Amino acid sequence: MDDGYRNTNQVPDDYRYQDGNYDAPNDGYYRGGDEPGQEEDAQSDVTEGHDEDDEVYEGEYQGIPHPDDIKEKQKKRGPAVDDEYRDRADLMAERMEDEEQLAHQYENIIEECGHGRFQWTLFFVLGLALMADGVEVFVVGFVLPSAEKDMCLSSSNKGMLGLIVYLGMMVGAVLLGGLADKLGRKQCLIISLAINAAFAFLSSFVQGYGFFLFCRLISGLGIGGTLPIVFAYFSEFLSREKRGEHLSWLCMFWMIGGIYASAMAWSIIPHYGWGFSMGTKYHFHSWRVFVLVCALPCIASLVALKFMPESPRFLLEIGKHDEAWMILKQVHDTNMRAKGEPERVFTVSYIKTPKQVDEFIEIQSSTGTWYQRWLVRITTTLKQVWDNVLYCLTAQYRMNTLMLAVVWFTMALSYYGLIVWFPDMIRYFQDEAYESRVKIFDEEEVSHFTFNFTLENQIHRNGEYRNDKFIGMKFKEVRFEDSLFEDCYFEDVRSSETFFENCTIISTVFYNTDLYEHKFINCRLINSTFMKEKEGCHIDFEEDNDFLIYLVSFLGSLSVLPGNIISALLMDKIGRIKMIGGSMLISAVCCFFLFFGNSESAMIGWQCLFCGASIAAWNALDVITVELYPTDKRATAFGILNGLCKFGAILGNSIFSSFVGITKVVPILLASSALVGGGLLALRLPETREQVLM
Repeated sequence: MDDGYRNTNQVPDDYRYQDGNYDAPNDGYYRGGDEPGQEEDAQSDVTEGHDEDDEVYEGEYQGIPHPDDIKEKQKKRGPAVDDEYRDRADLMAERMEDEEQLAHQYENIIEECGHGRFQWTLFFVLGLALMADGVEVFVVGFVLPSAEKDMCLSSSNKGMLGLIVYLGMMVGAVLLGGLADKLGRKQCLIISLAINAAFAFLSSFVQGYGFFLFCRLISGLGIGGTLPIVFAYFSEFLSREKRGEHLSWLCMFWMIGGIYASAMAWSIIPHYGWGFSMGTKYHFHSWRVFVLVCALPCIASLVALKFMPESPRFLLEIGKHDEAWMILKQVHDTNMRAKGEPERVFTVSYIKTPKQVDEFIEIQSSTGTWYQRWLVRITTTLKQVWDNVLYCLTAQYRMNTLMLAVVWFTMALSYYGLIVWFPDMIRYFQDEAYESRVKIFDEEEVSHFTFNFTLENQIHRNGEYRNDKFIGMKFKEVRFEDSLFEDCYFEDVRSSETFFENCTIISTVFYNTDLYEHKFINCRLINSTFMKEKEGCHIDFEEDNDFLIYLVSFLGSLSVLPGNIISALLMDKIGRIKMIGGSMLISAVCCFFLFFGNSESAMIGWQCLFCGASIAAWNALDVITVELYPTDKRATAFGILNGLCKFGAILGNSIFSSFVGITKVVPILLASSALVGGGLLALRLPETREQVLM
């Protein structure tokens, strides 16, 4: 920004907004095309391509007043008082007055730019980023059954892998959301998507559990920043009449992400042969291919985002008037050309910029070492982010922030808890049905026999096996209890959930098997030998019922489509508050129907009903969170609340999954109570559909 433009903000401003109208002198501010004073200042803009005889000063582009004109106005207004001699409270009061004027002026400018090709292009670019966020939530859940066998994961490790992504998203939402208010929407979104794409790609190749866990953590941190940035970014290109509806349409991409992840998991993971191995140490199985494919929406959004401009509202907030003006003109011209009206001229000549009161530290290149300079810049930026976080808890915003925090948390606790509980309950019903078909063999005696076929879902009690061979076979869900093995030979045997309990094993050889020590429980091994045990872990069997889990997630994601459409069409008609409260209360009622879910099909049906009813609340929460906070705090506040949402997801996953197979009462009552409490509290929030974006 030229100094000439900075100085215009350092003097008292006679530009005032009164009774819904602007009352200002002929100073070049935006008025529209009807006022007499507009013609002179916007002459270069109005006559572009029409009057070649006009003189244009060197370096001038459309609509920007000549620096000599600005200096002349400053002289007429009298001497200015340096900001360093003014009280900070006075500077902040002047800035808030400037922001109010800018908010109304910016709304008029966006309306003049229209809603058209530019917004729809940005809609799809940001939609891909939101789709990547939806995919990330489902990835670990889909790969966990395969990854646990591929990496020999214990129950505690599986639980940590399931929660680590939410932990990363929680940190990323707060950190990257806060940075977006200081560094810019576009820049921080590129950083967020780049981190996610890089570490998601890397996680598909690493073999160790610890490194895989680290990659998914950082990947989650990256994608966690997308949600607050995407909604703040897109909202600043929308007029008041379009904002609620089109932000709700944008939410559909999260649903598309879930559908995409489910479809890819269904079509890729069961194909065990879609991979390769390098010796016995390195295995690239089909679930790793799935992880790679899931990174594609993120990469596509990252590439497309390079061609999108920064938010002009953010640029105006930090005093970059010229850049913001050119972007707004680009939006206007793009939309007008698409509408077949290329001759329509952008009539804005000058836009109000708020007074800059932040203390920026500029370090000369000769000062200190490079890392000291970077350290100062980073600490200064992080301090500004922290100040923004604290600002959201000041008296002006404290009550709204606390109420929104409770609503976000209760919604996340119930929703994320139940969407994990539903598949777990379906697996529980499947396991019960599977166990009911178990075959039991008592006191069988087998000698001089060769087993070279699969044994599955069997229990062998008090059996005797003498001089038998078990070669090139598989044990799946097989238990040998109180049995005798004498002079037997096991070679190239693979097993899953197979155990020997209280058995006596005499003079038996185990060659190239995965029958490890922990699979022999209270057994007596006499003169038995274990030779060349299988190394690493293996995906031994394709689960016949895996497709049902993918189908459940697919239907759950698809079921929110009607709710998305209804919320988009009614968001600006009935308001954000009624949408949140009504959706959460209806979802609470749906929870009580879960008491009747005693089968797989019933559980799938109630899951679809619950997801379809709750999506309207999510959409309205996204919209109202964007609208309740000013531009320089918008992404920070959204990041804080979304981070709290992910914390609720972690608690919900942990609490609800612990009751699977024990009782349905606690999860159902907890979810419904949280939804009722959050829904009733949401009704006390202020309605924002009629206000301009501050």
